[in-house]
Amino acid sequence: MVQKAKILLVDDRPENLLALEAILSALDQTLVRASSGEEALKALLTDDFAVILLDVQMPGMDGFETAAHIKRRERTRDIPIIFLTAINHGPHHTFRGYAAGAVDYISKPFDPWVLRAKVSVFVELYMKNVQLREQASLLRRQLENGSGAGQTAAESTEQEEEGTEPPGLLAELSARLAAVEEQAEALSKQLGDSAESATVATAAHLERKITGLRRALDALEPGAGGGASAQVPSQN
Repeated sequence: MVQKAKILLVDDRPENLLALEAILSALDQTLVRASSGEEALKALLTDDFAVILLDVQMPGMDGFETAAHIKRRERTRDIPIIFLTAINHGPHHTFRGYAAGAVDYISKPFDPWVLRAKVSVFVELYMKNVQLREQASLLRRQLENGSGAGQTAAESTEQEEEGTEPPGLLAELSARLAAVEEQAEALSKQLGDSAESATVATAAHLERKITGLRRALDALEPGAGGGASAQVPSQN
């Protein structure tokens, strides 16, 4: 079963939260409500989110202050933030939003189709990152555990001497990674030249991690000379 991504909706007005849920329900992901900046920060302590939709004007801790707290935390600093605002004070106000770490800044009333499309891109990027971490974790466990419990002693010794990993596992890992590579390539084409720079940077970061994992897998192939000493790329 494919795990759903979580999307954090932050707004002090219940009717706005209801409207966001109606717009984003078609994405079939988990929508989490927060009625204040403080409540949003509490939710971020325990859950991982694909993207945050954050209202700018809220009583108490406003959207800018909330975003500053999010970006200061190592756990949450890389979560994309889309600011939503009903006011427009010109370029300076918009610049403040981007300076606070937002990847986008949308004025109300907004086009539901545009908002849903923007959010879907970050959900896809998040899911690709999850898949990539799972593949890297599987590869790392295999490297740490050696040849595996299902092999005979002779097979294990032979593979250790040759510096190779079980071909069946390598083929499975390679096939899984190929599927991620194909999806990432399709996503990059979907973004095109009109995407925001922050979105493009996130996609490029994902592609670099995929490339690193592919190199690690290739190094494990028989005859590559990498053997069990191949390094799995960091997923930070």
